Amino acid sequence: MSEFSWLVPLPVVVPLFGAGLALALYRRPRLQRIISVLALSIVLVVAAILLVAADSGPVVIDVGNWAAPVGIDLVADRLSALMLTVSAAVTLCVQLYSLAQGEADGDEAAPVSIYHPTYLILTAGVANAFLSGDLFNIYVGFEILLFASYVLLTMGGTGERIRAGSVYVVVALLSSVLFLIAIALIYAATGTVNLAQLAERLPEIDSGVRLLLQILLLLAFGIKAAIFPLSAWLPDSYPTAPAPVTAVFAGLLTKVGVYAIIRTQTLLFPDGRLDTVLMWAALATMLVGILGAVAQDDIKRLLSFTLVSHIGYMIFGIALGSMTGWTAAIYYVAHHITVQTTLFLVSGLIERRGGSTSLDELGGLAKAAPLLAILFFIPAMNLAGIPPLSGFLGKVGLMQAGTQAGTPLAITLVVGGVITSLLTLYALIKAWNKAFWQNPPAPLPDTSLPRGMVGSAAALVVFGLALTVFAGPLYGYAERAAEALTDGAYVEAVLPDGERGEGDSAEVARQAEDDEPSPEVTP
Repeated sequence: MSEFSWLVPLPVVVPLFGAGLALALYRRPRLQRIISVLALSIVLVVAAILLVAADSGPVVIDVGNWAAPVGIDLVADRLSALMLTVSAAVTLCVQLYSLAQGEADGDEAAPVSIYHPTYLILTAGVANAFLSGDLFNIYVGFEILLFASYVLLTMGGTGERIRAGSVYVVVALLSSVLFLIAIALIYAATGTVNLAQLAERLPEIDSGVRLLLQILLLLAFGIKAAIFPLSAWLPDSYPTAPAPVTAVFAGLLTKVGVYAIIRTQTLLFPDGRLDTVLMWAALATMLVGILGAVAQDDIKRLLSFTLVSHIGYMIFGIALGSMTGWTAAIYYVAHHITVQTTLFLVSGLIERRGGSTSLDELGGLAKAAPLLAILFFIPAMNLAGIPPLSGFLGKVGLMQAGTQAGTPLAITLVVGGVITSLLTLYALIKAWNKAFWQNPPAPLPDTSLPRGMVGSAAALVVFGLALTVFAGPLYGYAERAAEALTDGAYVEAVLPDGERGEGDSAEVARQAEDDEPSPEVTP
């Protein structure tokens, strides 16, 4: 066991403990804020330590000291540690943004006593999904996300939010049901839900059954990741929530689904039988999403469609089934979590300063709020893939992987990726011109932007730029994470000491052999 193993459960336990404490102190909003920020700061520090520790090999802990495959394992390998670190940084910045917004509004727009515990529970669910070493515990993480996200989405109780929340929860429940059915069938076929043990048992079952299980998991995760045609729910659900909630949803919730696809496709189904289907889905997701974005006249809806569109890039990298593709996909996920969250936070600032997010009602913000113009322009160009920013580097990696594959479908996806990038640039430049340069149809509200909100958004802009400045080390880490997906290190770390390749049935067989009487030896 690694010396850092005791740190692995903390990203889940600390937010849950903080949520309980914050709920108990519902009459002390100031203490709630302190507890919330402190818990998220601890998670970020722990995630950063695990990021470094996991570079030497997966860090595993057996929950309750029950060893796998009997007990539940939490595993921090390079992939999960990277996702955890980026998500922890983003959730902390979003929380600081929301605290500044609440303080500026006098906490009148949302019941703070509910908000802080729910937000911490959401953070715990994200961490649990990233660190879980078995399918059922990933399902538990998703259900924690569903519960917390529904509360956050409907906070305020407006009719529009209740309607959007109802659509969201119905779709999320459908995904959960599919996931639960898949888990039940997997357990019936293999006798385990432990990921490491499944990696060894699934190749031994009937290929048709294995394909069915793979399809069910992809459907469940595809809904959560908003892959076309399972993405229609997202543009109608996210824009109705408050800016901090929309930002954390856009940055993290779909990426949990993408992470689950990466983990299961590489560890459980490495044969790539559905890679062609995934590539077509990636192409459709990119093009349909960005065409929807081009048609929007509201910033939040525009960003929601670009969110869907750029999920297609990640699925493209996964579907290529190569180290180059997986590396680019992992790097792009880290980039997109940061940039998409930043843009939604900035859209909240635009709404506050301009009084609306409708592009037809905005204008003149470049003169009225030049800092806001900079905060929008940098992540917008990053999302569009303008060199030398991280979005450009991630897309170049994906294009290189597609070109290396050399198949007609891969080349088609490369072309589709280029077209999507150009249309993203067009949509964002259109939004930039209308919101910041056109003459406003009416005088802008005389509203100042709280420093805390601006500072939190600026911190994420800087974090996004850091992904560019430190692109070399980060891309190298992503490459090592991609190599570790199929090198057996994950299985070895979870099932050590001769347990690899031997499940419960093998143990029963050995026990039966031990119970048989030894044959008599005659002279």
